[in-house]
Amino acid sequence: MMKERIRQRARELEFDDCRFTSAKPPDSGPRFKQWISEGQHGEMHYLDRNAHKRLDPQQVLTEARSIITLAVSYGRERPNAPPITTADAAMPPTHSAARNKRPSGVVAAYARFTDYHLVIGDRLKSLTDFVNSCQQQTRSLWYVDTGPLLERDLAQRAGIGFVGKHTNLISRRLGNWFLLGEIITTLDLEPDESEVNHCGKCSRCITACPTAAITAPFQLDSRRCISYLTIELKGAIPLEYRTAIGNRIYGCDDCLAACPWNRFAREGALMRNHAREELAEADLIELLALNETEFKRRFAGTPMLRTKRRGLLRNACVALGNIGSEDALPALQRALNEPEPLIQEHARWAMNSIELRSNRLSRPRS
Repeated sequence: MMKERIRQRARELEFDDCRFTSAKPPDSGPRFKQWISEGQHGEMHYLDRNAHKRLDPQQVLTEARSIITLAVSYGRERPNAPPITTADAAMPPTHSAARNKRPSGVVAAYARFTDYHLVIGDRLKSLTDFVNSCQQQTRSLWYVDTGPLLERDLAQRAGIGFVGKHTNLISRRLGNWFLLGEIITTLDLEPDESEVNHCGKCSRCITACPTAAITAPFQLDSRRCISYLTIELKGAIPLEYRTAIGNRIYGCDDCLAACPWNRFAREGALMRNHAREELAEADLIELLALNETEFKRRFAGTPMLRTKRRGLLRNACVALGNIGSEDALPALQRALNEPEPLIQEHARWAMNSIELRSNRLSRPRS
């Protein structure tokens, strides 16, 4: 059977799941259009520009009949280091782990590897070649998070998982810790059974969100999301969200980590060999000292290049403002001399935050 041959080849390429759906428009199209019209996508203007393609896979590949959805787990056997909150940093030294070492920033779990676009893309290309060889004149396109497809919704229809209340996909086999890829093809393949929602009454992800970005079950305002604020947003981080960011410098895992379905998560074979352990935590003061060449060298081949140096140093300043002590002030003072106004402004905010916090801690109790 053609489907089983493709699925077997996907297993050989170390994909953790492989399922099939039709190339019909996703049912979530009207909700996506409303979300865009309300501006909840923030500055991610590409979502609006190619919305017509996301609403109709036929506009991505003419005469497409099927979409193959693939999952790649990035789960790890040991737990990820939790972020430090502003409240933690404000505790007396005897209670705060942040006082026992230089301040460090936390990176989202998926970004602690070689860039998944590169790792998964190589395997998807091989699988696409295999799909095209199954039948003459087959045409196929593959994407890793970059194509104009509503991949989360297509993956639910294919049975990879279900959309949780945090709006991310949840797999009963992989938990929250997985990435998606797709092959849209003219090959006619029988669709798999879709997945149904299994959230029940659980709302842990909503409670866990530091910025209340999950405004209601299954509704996310990207403009409040820490992943958006630290990665996608190119300008200044709004003042009202800076303290909630804590020491997160690239993305946020809080809503994902809160999900009880993670008890079934397992380490994936493909990403395991591409782990970058040095990215788990980053010395914030060292980050502020990186020049452009050093930034590119240190983060070459990782997702963190996406923020560019100005974005990462902006994030590092916010994190220092939230958890740093007076020891961080010299580094922030040097950042005020940066030619980039974005870094200057966030460094100034961080210095003010540290000084205010130090004054509160040194004030005698009545």
